Amino acid sequence: MSRILVTDKTHPVLQQTLEAAGHAVVVDTTITYDSLLEQIGQYDALVVRSKINIDRHFLDHARHLRCIGRVGAGMETIDVDYAESLGIHCLNSPEGNRVAVGEHAVGLLLALMDNMARADAEVRKGLWKREANRGCELEGRTVGIIGFGNMGSAFAQRLQGFECNIIAYDKYKPKGYAPDYVQEVSLKALQERAEILSLHVPLTEETHHMVDCSFIKAFRHNFYLINTARGAVVNTPDLVEAMKGGHILGAALDVIEYEDMSRDGLDLEHLPTAFQYLIDSPQTVLTPHVAGWTVESRYKLARVMAEKIAEELK
Repeated sequence: MSRILVTDKTHPVLQQTLEAAGHAVVVDTTITYDSLLEQIGQYDALVVRSKINIDRHFLDHARHLRCIGRVGAGMETIDVDYAESLGIHCLNSPEGNRVAVGEHAVGLLLALMDNMARADAEVRKGLWKREANRGCELEGRTVGIIGFGNMGSAFAQRLQGFECNIIAYDKYKPKGYAPDYVQEVSLKALQERAEILSLHVPLTEETHHMVDCSFIKAFRHNFYLINTARGAVVNTPDLVEAMKGGHILGAALDVIEYEDMSRDGLDLEHLPTAFQYLIDSPQTVLTPHVAGWTVESRYKLARVMAEKIAEELK
């Protein structure tokens, strides 16, 4: 019987599935890094979200650990390379919330182009500004997707009915990865053609502040930006400058580079002026990292993770 520790809240199906497979599951959602460090030698598998940073020091103490499961997609809080070098397999469950993220990204895009959030706020104040809230149609626009994994492909799939042109760039996929309704292009070609940009990449050293001043200036057209990936993929001050200059027409952000993922929130007293601009701008739509956060995805994320861990521990 393998012993599994779960450190964050998740759907009960995770524990139920693993116990049904014959494993002993301990759930401790209040555990700290230090106390986890003392106990980790007792476990064969660890299930986390973003609360605890799984670094080299921690992994050196995980003598019996066979796998680490991240309920979700992002793996930036785990030193995956070092863990794998120790024979500890790292698992995630992006299949569980790909539908949620794809749908939310479409919702953000429509809300941004049709001024929905601004118009809603105005009507609630008794303001009836029809002409000022005249929107733009998605039909015929070119939507560029960077990152064509679970999330990027789910977003593309949901765009089909809008009769827009969908192009995609993914540095790490071999040619032929996209379905017939998506055209695979180079990054240069995407920047030349895209009128809308949606980001679906993990946060790595390579993608940190990928969207900066020079990246933005390489776009031929003024464009709308959608980010449901990770906040730090976008350099916020550079985004603000591009919005002030009109090169970015609007930004819909489900993730903010200043969010504290370990505490699941924002430190409102210490936010920089660049983010204050985004809060005040009528050309932004902001949501609190909930793109993959649906009733259905909560179940699916846990179920997928449980099945992967059970397979790993056979």
